[in-house]
Amino acid sequence: MPHWLEIIIRTLAAVAFLFLLTRLLGKRQISQLSFFEYITGITIGDLAASISLDLYRSWYLPAISLAVWALVSLGIEFVQMKSKRLRGWIDSNGTVLIKDGKVMDDNMKKERLTNEELLEQLRKKGIFRVSEVQFAVIEPSGEINALLKKEHQPLTPSALGIKVAPESEPQAVILDGKILDEPLATNGLNRKWLNTELEKLGVSVDNVYIGQVDSYGQLYVDLFDDNLKVPDPMEKPALLAQLKKCEADLEMFALSTDDQEGKTLYEQSSKQLLKVIEGIKPLLIR
Repeated sequence: MPHWLEIIIRTLAAVAFLFLLTRLLGKRQISQLSFFEYITGITIGDLAASISLDLYRSWYLPAISLAVWALVSLGIEFVQMKSKRLRGWIDSNGTVLIKDGKVMDDNMKKERLTNEELLEQLRKKGIFRVSEVQFAVIEPSGEINALLKKEHQPLTPSALGIKVAPESEPQAVILDGKILDEPLATNGLNRKWLNTELEKLGVSVDNVYIGQVDSYGQLYVDLFDDNLKVPDPMEKPALLAQLKKCEADLEMFALSTDDQEGKTLYEQSSKQLLKVIEGIKPLLIR
């Protein structure tokens, strides 16, 4: 058999065998690999290359070694799932690097981490001051995770006591200028509604690169022409503003009338409308 043909056959066999083993070993991102898993991946790749190119050695010997490495890796993963103590010994545990804004020097030396590397990892998290960090830990994968002090954390609606409505995944209804009927139907919409919304925005379907509809029936479009900008839908803000205006008008009517019965009616109506506004406000401020 010609060498080139043997190499092709060996390579295809190695690819198939390697694919089978990787399916057995499971899925992990590179950053999530433990040190042993990282070494196992390198070794398995080297053995697979040996099967493909080493024509002067029996192909099944590297294949046996490949299978043994995979079985050992599977066995270690099984042991880790069953025993927390062994899992901590094999993969190690997270190490605290910063506590209450103070860098733990001994732990930094233990992890062989320099202060420049620590600052670099913090900057990747958007943190530029060590004093702002409440707690930082280096994970077994080598990634550093940090928790900011309460006063330095970004404001969220829950921190301000504001209720917001849940949001589901937007549906793409236009791609590359083509209307997608199935996502429209999923949202209970049709082409007539879509054309009406496009007319409001002043664009045609052919000019739309991506068009999405959110769970509240609002259409957002991105055009082929990057120089053209389409304003976001304003129906919700306009409705909220109109409701607030009506509530303010009712309060004004209550203050301006001398009729006690009318004053009471306006005040009650104003309070009822205010409750309605507070109830639907989370749906209108998104």
